[in-house]
Amino acid sequence: QVQLVESGGGLVQAGGSLRLSCAASGRAFSTYAMGWFRQAPGKEREFVSAITRSGSIRYYADSVKGRFTISRDNAKNTVYLQMNSLKPEDTAVYYCAARRMGTSQAPDGYDYWGQGTQVTVSS
Repeated sequence: QVQLVESGGGLVQAGGSLRLSCAASGRAFSTYAMGWFRQAPGKEREFVSAITRSGSIRYYADSVKGRFTISRDNAKNTVYLQMNSLKPEDTAVYYCAARRMGTSQAPDGYDYWGQGTQVTVSS
């Protein structure tokens, strides 16, 4: 099993940056593809980014491409989401997720989830 804990959320002004971290414990981190999702109030959870087990391939939602960067450090059992040029519409709870079957853009199928970290972007 893998336990995930997100951190790094906060309140920033539009145009600012945040770096989210997701620390994993338990089963070997490198076994899992990792994803970031977000959920705004009243909205469904949506895909943000994903990264393969080795970190060799990255995926991004069109809404964040060019602004967000996902990375992982398997030696530290940590995945990151660097968020630049933040917009008010990026405001949401951000969740880290791990998936045994490889990367996916659908929340369904991910095996483990973190508790979420709030990101609020003011205008």
